[in-house]
Amino acid sequence: MSSSGSTYGDIHRYEPARESTTAAITIVLLTIVEVVFVGLFTYGLLNGWGLREAGNMFLGGILAVIFIDLAFILMLYRKEFLPDVMIVKKRRRKWEDLYVREGQEEGTESFGNAWEQFKRAVYPYYKR
Repeated sequence: MSSSGSTYGDIHRYEPARESTTAAITIVLLTIVEVVFVGLFTYGLLNGWGLREAGNMFLGGILAVIFIDLAFILMLYRKEFLPDVMIVKKRRRKWEDLYVREGQEEGTESFGNAWEQFKRAVYPYYKR
């Protein structure tokens, strides 16, 4: 699919997702646990658990479990259901970022050859 002359934006490697049944079942179970904890957190907020002595820490713990569970769901989804795609990105050399032409990487002389400059000023179509 790719050659040595691949251009910017070409897909270099494409591996389809595994889409395992075990991962799908695990995601469904983790989603059910997520819904239970979100419901518990909402119930705690509505009943004022955060106003009690340790209730605020309890609600914070539930919120932490919610985000950790969500992280596992997203990690499994990304690993098992999204394809592995590698896209070619062309790296430019540093001097290209400064809008320097290829012949000018080493720089130009300040004064150069005065006679060449004089000939070019007198006759603009003069070729070296």
